[in-house]
Amino acid sequence: MVDMPNTPRVSLLVTDLDNTLWDWFEAWHSSFSAMLRRLSQLSEVPQRQLEREIQMVHRRRGTSEYSYLLNELPSLLRRNPHSQPLKVYDDAIHVLNRERLRSTKLYSGVLATLRELRRRKIPVVAYTESVAYWSEWRIRRTGLDGLIKVMYSSPDHDFPLGVSAHDLRTQPPDTYGLKVTTHKRVPPGILKPNTDVLKSILADFSVPPKGAVYVGDSLMKDVAMAQELGVYDVYAQYGASQDREGYDLLRRVSHWTQQDIERERELSAQPTITPSYVLSEGFSQLLSMFDFAEA
Repeated sequence: MVDMPNTPRVSLLVTDLDNTLWDWFEAWHSSFSAMLRRLSQLSEVPQRQLEREIQMVHRRRGTSEYSYLLNELPSLLRRNPHSQPLKVYDDAIHVLNRERLRSTKLYSGVLATLRELRRRKIPVVAYTESVAYWSEWRIRRTGLDGLIKVMYSSPDHDFPLGVSAHDLRTQPPDTYGLKVTTHKRVPPGILKPNTDVLKSILADFSVPPKGAVYVGDSLMKDVAMAQELGVYDVYAQYGASQDREGYDLLRRVSHWTQQDIERERELSAQPTITPSYVLSEGFSQLLSMFDFAEA
């Protein structure tokens, strides 16, 4: 960890979202595992068989948060040839939604820190690899619409031919999307630690690398990306999730392909990445590490 006599003055914060501002893994695991148990009970399909089929669908759609999932699981389709599994097993979806609502929350100190940055007129930009819809949902749910000036996310996943996101929406139109935060989609295939998006963010705000801070929970993706551009890199150590109980379930149902796994191995085989700054206690430590001041 860098020990600098003077606190660096910066005018822009760029941050990851999942496991940096909120505990994505806890929310995903608590909701998905509860849904999976209930779905297995209702359908009488063994959970491990469901997991194998779920991973096939997730890989086909390129996401582990696929709203149309149940309607594409072969076991459920065989049992319900004339009905949509999403309707037949609606109770399992209710369990999923209830747990997701309960467990989606900001880490301690995040809200107060972002409010303080807004008071100082510091723009906050979010950059996530998660899909557009659920990134928007979490920003609304956690009250960050407007506290984050711009969000960059991956585009939404594809749906089967003849099905659109609109078909799955059950709430009034004004409950969807962001009202204040600007949402920009990253081109498909652009993944961290590719520096293109971060470079364009700096250009959009006319801020040099040493005028910005980047925060994230991944050494291989977030920290490495910031270091390559010369942006102040900050490791959100509290967000590390790979060794947590339940992570094996994510591995079993994730959309990660063999190519993705090989890419992760290549990244992890690179020389050890040492972060310049570490948030060991919480997000609010940023305020004592940097002098955030309007440009």
